[in-house]
Amino acid sequence: MNDSPGPDMTTLPHLGNTAVLGSALFLHASDERTHGAWLSSALSGHGLLRSAPLAEEAVGDLVGVSMPQAIFIDFTGEQGARSGLLAAALRRKWPDLVLIAVGHASQTQVTLAALRAGVDDFVDLDSPAENVMPIVRERLAQRESTRAPTRRGRTLALLGARAGLGVSTLACNLAACLQPARAEPARRRGAKTLSATTAGPQRLGTGLLDLGLPARDDLLYLGLQSSFSFVDGVQNLHRLDQTLLQTALPQHANGTAVLPLPANLGQIREISHSQSVNFVRRLTDFFDLQIIDLGGFTTPDFLAQIITAADQVWVVCDQSIGAIVSTSNLLRELREREVDTATLSLVVNRFEPGVDLPAQDIARQLDLPLAHVLPARRQSLLAAATRGKLVVQDAPGDAWSQAVTDMARELLPWINGGELGRPTADAASTPTWVSRWLRPWKTQG
Repeated sequence: MNDSPGPDMTTLPHLGNTAVLGSALFLHASDERTHGAWLSSALSGHGLLRSAPLAEEAVGDLVGVSMPQAIFIDFTGEQGARSGLLAAALRRKWPDLVLIAVGHASQTQVTLAALRAGVDDFVDLDSPAENVMPIVRERLAQRESTRAPTRRGRTLALLGARAGLGVSTLACNLAACLQPARAEPARRRGAKTLSATTAGPQRLGTGLLDLGLPARDDLLYLGLQSSFSFVDGVQNLHRLDQTLLQTALPQHANGTAVLPLPANLGQIREISHSQSVNFVRRLTDFFDLQIIDLGGFTTPDFLAQIITAADQVWVVCDQSIGAIVSTSNLLRELREREVDTATLSLVVNRFEPGVDLPAQDIARQLDLPLAHVLPARRQSLLAAATRGKLVVQDAPGDAWSQAVTDMARELLPWINGGELGRPTADAASTPTWVSRWLRPWKTQG
């Protein structure tokens, strides 16, 4: 994923200059481009103004990529008819967009035509430029107040400093435990699902974002295939709704919906980090819980933004020296990007109690609170994989399955609106030879 703000203007037809004014984005749709400087002055200090022709496809491409705060549509001169058609099309496709007509209020018929086309307000080019921002603020506030309140879902990110730490296996099995567990309390109350108890459309339960490396392992473990990828989702943010997700995302038998990376990883360069994070945040409007598998994904800039967007982050590490060193390096890179790693928790995977390296000692070396410990059960994991099943389904009584079930049980109240207790460090553990060996290395790092 690159860190560009989306498609460069020079790659789109008929785009004019941009005035870099702030953090918000506004579009100016006009074929004549004679009023761009006036609008730039009016928006000075409040956002970025980007121009586009009066064409539904061109404006739609920009809306889909960047989701602007508002669109100014030029109704001056002979372009009024095309402007009206564009406004009506945008209103049908994106009913929540703020559309503001630009023209001369003295031309009554033009003003009336703009309002009939579905714009939210009208900016008079003959009035002072300082009148524009109050109109924009008022309409943005009005649009926000009319949106139906929705319960946002929770996001759990699972980090692994390198491939092979078992993050994907944990993500798939945890999702399998959580999906049926969500519905059980509702069934006892006679409701269809927990989601059905909230206002609005029924929510989609658990979503699994398969963003780890090697790519698409979650699909493999769940026996699924998908032609719709994370990149497709980001690029179709403007079309995102419950129907699209239910149609495009493959679902496991337990109900978990999976969204993987593209098969061609080169497509990741087509989207930016900020677009990706906006998409992840938007998914919380549809899923009660989304688990993000980031095992082996070591791009610190992207991870830093995902961590900021996630409600809970578990860092998965095992007892090997290589895993501890890699995890320590990743945490240091995140801290250099001003990520508060104190909000992260540690999950020690493949724990062997006979090894002279307690889980709590690993947590101290990484300066993370210890959340969970998963036992080393290679034979059980391998046996389930050979049968094409998840361990929690193939061997629910196994110690590893029981540990994952306990994790799911702890998360369930949190998913349904409660709080997730923060783990605390246990200072009673005695330093081992491994911790003494790591300490000088850690100080140098």
